[in-house]
Amino acid sequence: MTKAMFISLEGTEGVGKTSNMEFINTILKNRGIDFIETREPGGTPLGEALRAMLLGEDFKGMSDDTELMLMFASRAEHVAQVIKPALEKGQWVLCDRFTDATYAYQGGGRHLDMQRIQGLENWVLGDLKPDLTILLDAPIEVGRARAGRRSAPDRFEQERDTFFNRVKETYLARAKAEPERIKVVDASGDLQSVQQQIQRILSHYMQL
Repeated sequence: MTKAMFISLEGTEGVGKTSNMEFINTILKNRGIDFIETREPGGTPLGEALRAMLLGEDFKGMSDDTELMLMFASRAEHVAQVIKPALEKGQWVLCDRFTDATYAYQGGGRHLDMQRIQGLENWVLGDLKPDLTILLDAPIEVGRARAGRRSAPDRFEQERDTFFNRVKETYLARAKAEPERIKVVDASGDLQSVQQQIQRILSHYMQL
């Protein structure tokens, strides 16, 4: 494919996003594809400062609406300064989370109005969406056990299982609604089996 592609990787805590971002990164490099790797929240100096506020302990009691608007503030800067310029130059974009995460975490997890989120999405992004979203899916207890071995929990990782079940259900509902864009990968098994699934998806969508 000659068109620059925008690829996002999604999933709940502990599903292996970091390892699989590295795997996709390696595939793109081996194919000689010019791309950037970035993340949300974050991706810019402003976005990284907002990420620290959103994931850290200093503002643990922030309201759900504040959290939502900070996510989109970070995203607005990210799109304007990083994502759109890269795509316009013909670079591919590989992003750890994007707007699907907001629907899942703030919409599903926090019970915020999906139409409000959609309004912010339309305002900030227009018609910009990833061309391909890979959703890593695993049972909540599996992901949480993995995440617990990895590092101290951030502000989101401290939420209860009921929160993450709502996040997971929202992700899967979005995948069902947009099956051409969002591809679900069973991330409950070993890393090799997960990466074989990702390889098949990339081979189909990017003719690798």
